[in-house]
Amino acid sequence: MTRETGRRGALDERAVLVVAGLADVAVSSLGSVIGAARGLLRRSDAAELAGDVEEDLAARGRLVLDRHTGPPPAHLELLARHVTARQAAARDA
Repeated sequence: MTRETGRRGALDERAVLVVAGLADVAVSSLGSVIGAARGLLRRSDAAELAGDVEEDLAARGRLVLDRHTGPPPAHLELLARHVTARQAAARDA
């Protein structure tokens, strides 16, 4: 029983150390992000930079949606269907 308790204590201590390490990484990363944000806010072209970021995010979003949805129908196929529908409507009229 004492051997099992010793292992559990070692595991608990290791878990605490891992969590503390993760917290340290998170805090240091947050500091870096805040520093970068301050640097961006000091820039004179911040509005242009924000526009570029928005365009980049929209392009990434489009790529993700295209990757996870089916391919769009071919342009010529759509035109052919449209012409066929018009011809059928003209015959029926």
